[in-house]
Amino acid sequence: MSQPLFASAPNRGKFEALFAAGGSNLAEATGKLDRLMRNWPDEPELREEIKALEEEGDRITHDILHALFSTTVTPLDREDIHSLAAALDDAVDLTEEAADFLGLYKIEAPMEQGVELTGVLRDCGRELAAALQGMTALDDLGPHIAAVDRLEDEGDRISRKALVALFAGGIDPMVVIRWKDVIDRLEQAVDACDRVAHVLEGIAVKHN
Repeated sequence: MSQPLFASAPNRGKFEALFAAGGSNLAEATGKLDRLMRNWPDEPELREEIKALEEEGDRITHDILHALFSTTVTPLDREDIHSLAAALDDAVDLTEEAADFLGLYKIEAPMEQGVELTGVLRDCGRELAAALQGMTALDDLGPHIAAVDRLEDEGDRISRKALVALFAGGIDPMVVIRWKDVIDRLEQAVDACDRVAHVLEGIAVKHN
């Protein structure tokens, strides 16, 4: 079995811990959004909990960038560290936006495809958290990256199905507009998770 990616890299400890924290934060945020969507409009307090996780994600991103620009020798290429931090931040931000829209738009009940899509996003969060926990050994990154890639394809399929359902006719145009915004944010959050996976894949290729 290969050694962890950061095993012999200089200054690895701070980055390893920060990316692990970022992955865990993403998994928690996407998990709470999945629960919020499934139970909506019950448990509205989850919106505030997701907002707190978004703020924690901002803090983690700030700490990663501070470490990046204050460290002379980094354990990974600087552009990879920056890209990984930015994609993680985007995924959490978009997760929070989707949760916020449910309340702002006064959504009355969950939409089947919305529930399916938050489930995909939740699974992406879990896969990335597992990959980022201690920067998993290179040999073990592949299955997580492949899983996120499959989930992104599934998310695209569900998003298309949602749009067909919304524009099938007989639905209040305002409901269509509101749900389209929610679905768009969810799809963008899944895409951000896929970007995280692609950055990890690039890192694995460089260090293989």
